[in-house]
Amino acid sequence: MQPSIDIAPDAATQYLLRIGDTALILGQRLGEWTGHAPVLEEDIALANMALDLIGQARAVFLHAGAVEGRGHDEDQLAFLREERDYRNPTLVELPRGDFAFTVLRNAMAATFLRLLWTRLQASGDEELAAIAAKAVKEARYHQQHAADWVVRLGDGTEESRRRMLAALETLWPYAAELFADDAVDEAAAASGLGPRWSELKSDWQAQMVEVLGEAGLAVPAETPFLSTGKRGVHSEHMGFILAEMQHLQRAYPGGVW
Repeated sequence: MQPSIDIAPDAATQYLLRIGDTALILGQRLGEWTGHAPVLEEDIALANMALDLIGQARAVFLHAGAVEGRGHDEDQLAFLREERDYRNPTLVELPRGDFAFTVLRNAMAATFLRLLWTRLQASGDEELAAIAAKAVKEARYHQQHAADWVVRLGDGTEESRRRMLAALETLWPYAAELFADDAVDEAAAASGLGPRWSELKSDWQAQMVEVLGEAGLAVPAETPFLSTGKRGVHSEHMGFILAEMQHLQRAYPGGVW
């Protein structure tokens, strides 16, 4: 069995891993819809968005490996870390759920990623800025696609509205973690690597309020709950994702197609 790799604790590496892991784990969840979406068009759309996200993760991991300086490539960073070394927010690791749950989570995550990639185009790290210039175009489509579905379901039938309300009640509390700053954010902002994630909060809220308003949905009240995936303390669902995602790399070290 392939052993896990050790990850550098420096702020730049950790900041990059937060971005890459967010894209990777959300892409993994979207990939679970392949062959299961409600209509063929959405089956293809969700699979393509999953591929976009995994491509973004690959680019960020490749760069993170260079920044880390320990010789780790994108595959090792994606598949050979312990659960505590993944830095994605808990929002993206929650189970797939139904279609309403998926499109609302996509709207929340894609809105955030679009704002983040937009800011990262001005990063002092030229490689990260180049990755962001491509990724922001993909995030723009993901956001629009998901927002359209949120409106259609929220303002649709009694059943679609019920499902969207249930999804909103479950997902909304996890948004707070996206904007909870720590030393990693402060170091990234100070070095010019990227913005504090909290700097994106007001724009994110404004855009989500607009989408939810069009869907006839009220923004839930804030709660004191704060998830901790960005710090490596994950929900019980993360282990199941990694068990499936890491199996081949762990079982067949160095395997190639």
